[in-house]
Amino acid sequence: MDGPLAPLTEGEACSHCGYLAVAVASLPILLPILLLLLHRPLLLLLGIYIRSFNGDKRDVLIRISEEEAIRNAKESSKPSLIVGFFHPYCNAGGGGERVLWAAVHANQQRHPHILNIVYTGDQVSKATILANVRLRFDIDLDPSLVQFIHLQKRHLVSAATWPRLTLLMQSVGSLFLAAEAFTMLVPDVYIDTMGYAFTVLLAKRLFAIPTAAYVHYPTISTDMLGALSPSSGNLKKRYWQSFALLYSYAGKGIDVVVANSSWTAGHLNALWRGHFGLGVPQFDWLLNAAVKFISGSGSVKKGDVEVLFPPCAVGKLVHAIPLGEKCPPREKVILYIAQFRPEKNHPLVLQAFHEFLSTAPEDLRNTRLVLVGSVREDQDEKKVYELRLLARELQVEENVLFVTNAPWPEVIEWLGRASVGVNAMWNEHFGIGVVEYQAAGLICVVHDSGGPKLDIVVEVDGSRTGYHATTAIEYADGFRKALSLDSAETAAMRERARKSAMRFSEEIFADGWNRMMDALLGSRKSQ
Repeated sequence: MDGPLAPLTEGEACSHCGYLAVAVASLPILLPILLLLLHRPLLLLLGIYIRSFNGDKRDVLIRISEEEAIRNAKESSKPSLIVGFFHPYCNAGGGGERVLWAAVHANQQRHPHILNIVYTGDQVSKATILANVRLRFDIDLDPSLVQFIHLQKRHLVSAATWPRLTLLMQSVGSLFLAAEAFTMLVPDVYIDTMGYAFTVLLAKRLFAIPTAAYVHYPTISTDMLGALSPSSGNLKKRYWQSFALLYSYAGKGIDVVVANSSWTAGHLNALWRGHFGLGVPQFDWLLNAAVKFISGSGSVKKGDVEVLFPPCAVGKLVHAIPLGEKCPPREKVILYIAQFRPEKNHPLVLQAFHEFLSTAPEDLRNTRLVLVGSVREDQDEKKVYELRLLARELQVEENVLFVTNAPWPEVIEWLGRASVGVNAMWNEHFGIGVVEYQAAGLICVVHDSGGPKLDIVVEVDGSRTGYHATTAIEYADGFRKALSLDSAETAAMRERARKSAMRFSEEIFADGWNRMMDALLGSRKSQ
């Protein structure tokens, strides 16, 4: 019998016991997610109840918006639609935040009747957040068309809160954080811009509103599943596979999904728009049948995940940093712009820099490494301290400079001074910093994976725009090649890099975002 209910072999039965053990042990933790997937009528009734005491808050926010517009002498119509952005770390200052604020700016320009609400855990004033947006991203927002809902339970989505079962517990925590958000205000359209897919499904189940997700990085991917070593054990493997299945079902319920790169879109199309299972035909068949019958999420026909590259300040950088004869001499500086977080792999860059200096010719021995990035938590501060210790241990501290929480003008200054830009994250979802390198005319040495490899540092006019590397020795070789080119080839590669960067401008992002919003608003009218 070859159908989905074929009898199990002894080995398959043992494997199923592993899944059953994980399921039983995780049942108390999984309960919120299971309720989300299975109890649609109950959640819709709960949504009606939540809406019943949200109306006054909605009216207050709209009135505040009108009053701000009058104080700022702005001519604007009364907001009639509320779009909620779920972004608990909106003041962090990274590439994800640039996407958020560029999206809000695009809404303000195209849809002045929309009041943009940002659900955030940052306990700072609106004026401070908007000032930081101007300072870090050079994005000027109309304060009357953006308001903030300050959440108190952001720790529930912090990895530091959950040393065990981190992915699962952060996802469960995101449901409670989203519940706090919705009890304060129910939006007309809900958009997640930070990767909390289960919150989007919660919004859909509670309120039946249009939903969207801009995904920078899948919470779990087939790469992660494939990277599990044999020593990890069957229990961890089953846990990751089971979580991936839940994540897959959550994504299937989202109306519009856009990804920031080809790499991310490929994984999301596999997880959210295709069929994903645990590799056990009988188990997968039953799960898919149950989800289709009870929740309907498996039967919703959605379009493929589209790629919308993040907005990069290409035009501003081109204007601020001339190339060719007008370009001042570049310094022997290798620049790394990245938040000081473990996944950015700063230790690899320091080790590569040590390798480079130890074998560099005399004229390159004075090369400096400049690490520029934002620090958003105590963990990030600790990371910087550890990197300083590593630089000292590698005996390169005199050639290494740390620049934390730099304002945008200072970032531009370094982009105009440096010769080489480096990226070291494995499977970087996109790499806004790499685009900024290219726009500024830097020669890039990037990790041979993810967005930097597939989308950014690619050939232009049949010639390279930079170098790919994986190991410290390969990075050191890339640094050496980039800094040893003759003047003619250096100038030509800089021009090709800038030409490549023009694909990622703020204007192109705004056009793509407007198309996504048009689709969401159109679906709202049809509901």
